[in-house]
Amino acid sequence: MRIGELAEKAGTTTRTLRYYESRGLLPARRGGNGYRAYDEDDLRLLRQIRLLQDFGFELEDTRPFVECLRAGHPAGDSCPASLQVYRSKLAELDRCIARLQEVRDQVGAQLARAELEVQAAQPGGPEPHCELSTRPIDPENNPEED
Repeated sequence: MRIGELAEKAGTTTRTLRYYESRGLLPARRGGNGYRAYDEDDLRLLRQIRLLQDFGFELEDTRPFVECLRAGHPAGDSCPASLQVYRSKLAELDRCIARLQEVRDQVGAQLARAELEVQAAQPGGPEPHCELSTRPIDPENNPEED
């Protein structure tokens, strides 16, 4: 298949395919007519690259998976180098999650502090209210107490 057809099947652009070719991730084979020629194995490579990039992997991180497929393995992640990339990505994600949890804890603490300050700034504390009514109850003029 030609580059346009491969791009369409892979859901990408011909420009992207040329870039992958320049980076050595996609083979640069030419047919007798001088046009780039691709096959179903190339489509598999592209799908592997796109999947990993959708997961947040850098383009260079996809190389071990591509090389694993090129070596004839049934899946791009059945080689030791690919497994190491997975391990590195998981460690990176764990660090990001830990940092996000720290930020969440800090924001939660700031919210709690701010709520206490707002509550303390109100004269007499928060106004009493009835859960069934949207109007605050006026303790000076409460008809239910008569």
